[in-house]
Amino acid sequence: MWFVYILRCVDASFYVGETGDVAKRLALHNEGRGGAHTAKRRPVELAFVEEHATRATAIVRERQLKGWTRAKKSALIAGRLVELKRL
Repeated sequence: MWFVYILRCVDASFYVGETGDVAKRLALHNEGRGGAHTAKRRPVELAFVEEHATRATAIVRERQLKGWTRAKKSALIAGRLVELKRL
């Protein structure tokens, strides 16, 4: 099982990633070993997670989310699907 996740950083920025183990990856981010963006913006918190059957589908979705605006990511996190479609 693979997951796509969005982290909310201490400066309110978002980080999108994919992993096979969300808890372990979140811990790495909070230790400063998860990525350059999050290393400078700790602590981070899990804002959204989505399950995928394969790593390939998770990577495709990760790339899609990385291209989204902040407003669109915020709507996804909040579950505001009508707004998400509008954006």
